[in-house]
Amino acid sequence: MRKERRRNYTKEFKVEAVRLVTEEGYSLSQAAEGLGISKSTIAKWKRVLSNKGDKDIAFPGKGQLNPEEAKLKGLQKELERVKRERDILKKALAYFADPLK
Repeated sequence: MRKERRRNYTKEFKVEAVRLVTEEGYSLSQAAEGLGISKSTIAKWKRVLSNKGDKDIAFPGKGQLNPEEAKLKGLQKELERVKRERDILKKALAYFADPLK
């Protein structure tokens, strides 16, 4: 018996699925069949989004970053790496600059 893997959906996919039902007039069945997911999944996403109000709060997670956010995240990671390198070099400099006693 093969266990089915749990699928992960992006924030944008969830919001679009809910939008199909709420704004485009699709029924839960039509939207679910078209997207290849269950009706209960879309119903749950719809309920969560209506309770939380904001898609970022309702569906926390990585989702797709816009280009500016992706660039910012990349620069932050690079900054952290450079800081670690700097700290290592400072320690090495202090070690090698100290004359032997």
